[in-house]
Amino acid sequence: MAEQMRTSTRDLEELRDRMTAWLRGRVGADASVSELSRPTDNGMSSETLFLTATWGGRPTRCVARLAPAGEAVPVFPAYDLASQFEVMRLAREKAGIPAPRTLWFEPDPAPLGTPFFVMERADGLVPPDVVPYTFGGWLCEASPEEQRRLQESSVGVLAALHRAPFDAAELGRFGAAGLRAHVDAQYAYYAWAHGKRPIPLLERAFAWLEAHWPEHPGPDVLCWGDARVGNLMFRDFVPVAVLDWEMAAVGPRELDLSWMIFLHRFFQDLTVATGLPGMPGFMRAADVCRTYRELTGYEPRDMGFYEVYAALRHGIIMARVWQRRIHFGEQPDPDDPDDLVLHRATIERLLAG
Repeated sequence: MAEQMRTSTRDLEELRDRMTAWLRGRVGADASVSELSRPTDNGMSSETLFLTATWGGRPTRCVARLAPAGEAVPVFPAYDLASQFEVMRLAREKAGIPAPRTLWFEPDPAPLGTPFFVMERADGLVPPDVVPYTFGGWLCEASPEEQRRLQESSVGVLAALHRAPFDAAELGRFGAAGLRAHVDAQYAYYAWAHGKRPIPLLERAFAWLEAHWPEHPGPDVLCWGDARVGNLMFRDFVPVAVLDWEMAAVGPRELDLSWMIFLHRFFQDLTVATGLPGMPGFMRAADVCRTYRELTGYEPRDMGFYEVYAALRHGIIMARVWQRRIHFGEQPDPDDPDDLVLHRATIERLLAG
């Protein structure tokens, strides 16, 4: 897990020159771009760049998000950067969530070869994906009280987003609402990502969902989509930035809750498999749901169904990421397509009850 996955095929020097030219067209001839770099410990989808943008004599630390180049074997079939830009603005203004302050959206692919947006960069600590935070580091080594503060404040982000007063027009830009529309979109994504080589385990999981469909799915809200602690930045174990909104959707609030719970379980299972204890008392389903209920008055339901769905969704993404690693010669192609799913054993246990 320590090896960095390749997420870009673009040259940094060329990007800096092109971004400088673009910024001068936006804010004036005195603008410059410096300290351009890529993050190394989180993110597997959109290309992320760190930079300092200077205009009017004032340097501003920024982050740019770019849709990946086609030759980079992108994780998702499409990257709606305009919606990502808008959902961060809405989350900040209407839900009071510390989403990054957005600066510019550029829909024209000409300046950098792809659409992109720029936002201000926040300061804080992010639980890493590589190596996962469950293996050690500041969060794993924090006191139980500090871990609980971080967990409860992370659930608080979901509570604030889900109860925010978004209107129908604002929600309409994030696709069809409801659990059925969400699952259908995930199957279409699976067919795009893996249609040339079906993955039987994931197809069994889709069949399991149909056989265990909730009788009354919960009310639809704006969901963050990629709701996990690795997409939060913290100071004093409280969120100061909410990152990565590319999976935002309108659906039952259990989509976010189960994703937050399962993504910790994913890292925890990997850690235990290496013989380390990890963080077994962190992000337990009962604790997360209790905190959410206390904050919102809403009782999460059908969480067993949503846990399987979260595991399936993550399986589609991880299998796509593994295919990208195979494409770039970073690992061999397995004989069994189910082995493309890193948490195969977890899904098999869930399907077996």
